[in-house]
Amino acid sequence: MSLAVRVIPCLDVDAGRVVKGVHFEHLRDAGDPVELAAEYYRQGADELTFLDVTASSSGRATMLDVVTRTAEQIFIPLTVGGGVRSWEDVDSLLRCGADKVSINTAAIADPALISRIADRFGNQVLVLSVDARRERGERHTVSGFEVTTMGGRHATGIDTLWWAKRAQDLGAGEILLNSMDADGTEQGFDLEMIAAMRRRVDIPIIASGGAGRVEDFPPAIKAGANAVLAASVFHFGKVSIAEVKGALQDAGYEVR
Repeated sequence: MSLAVRVIPCLDVDAGRVVKGVHFEHLRDAGDPVELAAEYYRQGADELTFLDVTASSSGRATMLDVVTRTAEQIFIPLTVGGGVRSWEDVDSLLRCGADKVSINTAAIADPALISRIADRFGNQVLVLSVDARRERGERHTVSGFEVTTMGGRHATGIDTLWWAKRAQDLGAGEILLNSMDADGTEQGFDLEMIAAMRRRVDIPIIASGGAGRVEDFPPAIKAGANAVLAASVFHFGKVSIAEVKGALQDAGYEVR
């Protein structure tokens, strides 16, 4: 029996406020994270994801406070990412009420961090966030997709599919696959990238980047995603969680 498809609003948090832009630039205020999280919970979100987009040490206390206050109001899984560099960071977030923790740049610098976190807390806690785009310039990857950092501004030259498979082998429990080419454009998910990732890994894939209309969501599941994540279309009222779930049901997918 297949698992129900999950619909996940993503809240990018900067200095205690939700922000959203295009390709992580031109950020605009989208509201209070705790209030938005509570509203998405009421609307039927299956999970929530917080990403600390500044992820500075000065902002750590603010983010922990946001997580604590949010966990007191919602009763669905909460994933938190941004600036997580050690198992101690994971421990702090879990103690504040997070259910899962997303890692990205730190895992690229030290892949063994994936195993350390998975061994200590279980792989169900660990989400590998992959900011991927089609390769540019002179460096080429086998798949044609490369991993980036710094909101897509820094190309690593690492093959996206190779990296996801390695992370799975090291203990990652899920892949949050964010298309940097599509991020914030509202032109639809990168279906080719999702399908390629599905052929490479067995763990759940969360599709992110590009949702603009309710019709964009079912194709992402058909391509191989287990969950769909979006930000702008939810924050600014263009699409509701109920509408997304209705479209997924109409396409024949089980939803909660």
